[in-house]
Amino acid sequence: MAIGMHRDVLDDIGGRIAAGELPPGEVLTLSGIEEALGASRTVVREAVRVLESLGMVTSRRRVGVTVQPREQWDAFSPQLIGWNLRGPFRQRQLEALAELRVAAEPMASLLAARRATAAQRAELRRLAEVLVDLGGRGLGDTEPYLEADVAFHELLLAASGNPQLAALARPVQAVLEGRTRLGLTPPIPVPGTLEEHMRLALAIAEGDEDAAERHSRSHMRTVWGEVAAPEA
Repeated sequence: MAIGMHRDVLDDIGGRIAAGELPPGEVLTLSGIEEALGASRTVVREAVRVLESLGMVTSRRRVGVTVQPREQWDAFSPQLIGWNLRGPFRQRQLEALAELRVAAEPMASLLAARRATAAQRAELRRLAEVLVDLGGRGLGDTEPYLEADVAFHELLLAASGNPQLAALARPVQAVLEGRTRLGLTPPIPVPGTLEEHMRLALAIAEGDEDAAERHSRSHMRTVWGEVAAPEA
């Protein structure tokens, strides 16, 4: 199977479903998809299998491929997050992930202050220093800054020692990458962002659970405020 063709077919159908162009209840056929996209039956079947695994469609013989209600989709899927960020539900997706992070990352930070290894504490501090350096030089919208930011938050969640919290690393990475690649991340981070990264890293390094939770909550609320739509 051509990997590029599979990705193109998956992105086309998944993106259209995520955008609402193919609404819940819409029934597609494999032959119709083949004809519309010029893809082989094998490629189409594999794309449909992926969409089924995300809860976005169901496939039944003699019925076809039926689009499922949004509530049944895998909201943590990086693929779905990417499609949402590229479509009309971008704002809703940004706010949903920000709200999740406000709820989860302060607890992960508290636990990291309690459970992180010496190596994890040192690496969090190093990554915070990288972010302060890059952000201070107006490079907050670059790939090196993105890589350090993703690594910081992935390590923070892993250092919590809680596998459910650690599993949030994939959706967090997806939204951080999506914001940067869509030009939504400012070159100079919002005031307080860099300082809170460093304060958080230091609190974890010192094993100060209360301070770690407090600085993480302050940072996450800044992020939430940055992406939240203004009140009408």
